[in-house]
Amino acid sequence: MTQHAASDQSAQTVGSVMVVGGGIAGMQSAIDLANSGYYVYLLEKSSAIGGLMSQLDKTFPTNDCAM
Repeated sequence: MTQHAASDQSAQTVGSVMVVGGGIAGMQSAIDLANSGYYVYLLEKSSAIGGLMSQLDKTFPTNDCAM
């Protein structure tokens, strides 16, 4: 995609979206949609985002800290 085509696409993007769920997939979806030019509402039922990932101590396969 050329720079001119990218600027035309962002000029045509209008509206907002709601992403339900603030886990890893929900946050990545919200970022991708925001980068596409949409105004994003991220809805999460608990008081913190991150989903089950925030409860993990180490992650597979690198054994990195999840926090």
